[in-house]
Amino acid sequence: MDSLDALRIPEEKKRYIIDQLNPILEEMVAECIKKMPDDPVPFMLDWLEKRKVLEEEKLLSPKEKELMLKENEDLKESIRKNQHTFQDAAKLVAFETEDTKETSDTESDESGSDEMSELPEEFKKPAKELGKCRQSVSAEAFGEWNKKKSFIPPIVTKSDEQKDRLRNCLLKSFLFSNLEDQDLAIVIGAMKEVPVEPQQCVIEQGESGENLYVTESGKLDCIITTSSGSPKVVRTCEPGDVFGELALLYNCPRAATVKSQEKCVLWELDRATFTHIVKESAEKKRARYDIFLSKVSLLQSMDAYERSQLADSLRSEAFSDGMVIVNVGDVGTKFYIIEEGAAVATKNGEVVMMYDVGDYFGELALIRNQPRAATVTARGFTKVLSLDSRSFKRLLNVNELLKRSNQYT
Repeated sequence: MDSLDALRIPEEKKRYIIDQLNPILEEMVAECIKKMPDDPVPFMLDWLEKRKVLEEEKLLSPKEKELMLKENEDLKESIRKNQHTFQDAAKLVAFETEDTKETSDTESDESGSDEMSELPEEFKKPAKELGKCRQSVSAEAFGEWNKKKSFIPPIVTKSDEQKDRLRNCLLKSFLFSNLEDQDLAIVIGAMKEVPVEPQQCVIEQGESGENLYVTESGKLDCIITTSSGSPKVVRTCEPGDVFGELALLYNCPRAATVKSQEKCVLWELDRATFTHIVKESAEKKRARYDIFLSKVSLLQSMDAYERSQLADSLRSEAFSDGMVIVNVGDVGTKFYIIEEGAAVATKNGEVVMMYDVGDYFGELALIRNQPRAATVTARGFTKVLSLDSRSFKRLLNVNELLKRSNQYT
């Protein structure tokens, strides 16, 4: 309340923040810190959506709940029965083999290399302690009382060799791999190389944080002090891993001490550049893709929230004229939407389908169990938005896809 007293806002708004917003934000941030997702934005959106559903379910009568469960089971049964009856769609997209457990595990290792496992019990603060520090666990907010200033990114002089090393390092990290080229260039320009000696403490648990670090070489231990006062290693950072980002995301104290095992090379990024470039990049990406995605026929039934989740998972890929996007016989792992340019599908040397802006292909390949049945090639310079198979199945309506494919049988 003391911090709110300093704000020049009406008492009713202060009361609204205390009574309505704080309970939700504290619960959400606590859950996010507990799970420590690679990308907190979609995690928090998903958490809010689930919370909304739970609140709505409380208003349903037992009979209404029973009816909804029955409809859901009927829908699953319909998908199961129809899944084996569909034939090649007119789009003649290729089929792919369903991800095996081994492939799934490999993908998980690759995409989640930066994930911290769930924090141990010793690291979870008791409720009374959380209450004492809740004001420091909050995302940066801007408004009338906290003006957002124009941002001029710092530029740290680097050799071409350093830039190449840093770029390769950042592309291994979940936090930076989806940045647009111009944003990645700004981040590379702003980062500072930090050599670290063995057994050197880079950050200390409980301190305030103004920088995050990306590991280029060497290994570092993330250590917490348990309730008994003894140190405990909860994670080891290796090349490509990021640490120190939580303090910047939530304005909270450092969650752990990070100490090097050996000689390391780190790259340091300041808070201002992280906030203005990395965090805002996700927001810009959503805004840019929202209108475009709403015009794609397959996605027109999605609401703004669902499109924002989809936008977070999309990756932009560019192909020059004649480059193969998917190859006949290959196992497919992605769904594609033409963002710019055009593409052509061929089979046995014959053109079987043309794709223009807004057209999509690969949807059946992520549902059925067959390899690619056609080759898709770029016509002129072409940009596509790609979605990996796991995100595809999580974000898109599989039942709707099956209905659409049935129209062509």
